[in-house]
Amino acid sequence: MDHWYHYVLLVIVGFAVGFINTVAGGGSLLSLPTLIFLGLPPAVANGTNRVAIVIQTAMATAGFKSKGVSTFPFNVYLGISAFLGAILGARIAVDVDGETFNRILAIVMLSVVLIIIFKPKLKLEEMQERLTGKYLWISIVVFFFFGIYGGFINAGLGFLMILFMHFVNRMNLVRVNATKVVVVLVYMLAALAVFAFNDKVDWKVGLILAIGNGTGAWVSSRFSVKKGDGFIKSFLVVMVIIMAVKLWFFG
Repeated sequence: MDHWYHYVLLVIVGFAVGFINTVAGGGSLLSLPTLIFLGLPPAVANGTNRVAIVIQTAMATAGFKSKGVSTFPFNVYLGISAFLGAILGARIAVDVDGETFNRILAIVMLSVVLIIIFKPKLKLEEMQERLTGKYLWISIVVFFFFGIYGGFINAGLGFLMILFMHFVNRMNLVRVNATKVVVVLVYMLAALAVFAFNDKVDWKVGLILAIGNGTGAWVSSRFSVKKGDGFIKSFLVVMVIIMAVKLWFFG
């Protein structure tokens, strides 16, 4: 990080990551390698990336709210559950071979694509949202485990959260994304605290990256509301395919 253009690169990469993460997910698969390439140790890169994600999700939340899209208090319930899971996830050390993990994640990504493409469209009479009762409790339990994964790695989790809320809670994709960014904001605060406590955060680099992340998230959140479900679905499919190919062939 000795050259000025490194910081310009961080902002540019951050913008792309913020846009991608807000509409779909998987942006950390771009930002983490960039941070490592610029000289940060992997553990510090992982922690530093959380700074940008916190700012990113805060900006995206504000962007969705400015367009009148909110799922309160459902998003808060899921956020609290994921927060507790993230504390556990950020403290867990899992001994998994990197190449094996990437290939497993690639299979998950391709499975997501198949579900998106071949899942029959929900009938209009079935599109009533299911945010209370047993569906709320099922979601709270599932998001606790999402939080564990998010606290530990987080890569690709956005895709799974989108699919779960769309098909289980019957939410349209715009409202799904509005919920997702709030949940990630809440649990990412827990993960960031754990990394910071263990001195695994480069705050200067993280805040510079956050400039790009936050800007990209703000633009993406407002743009996706305007474009609607069709744009989000197409963007989601493209991003999942790209991430799966990257993980499988390039590690």
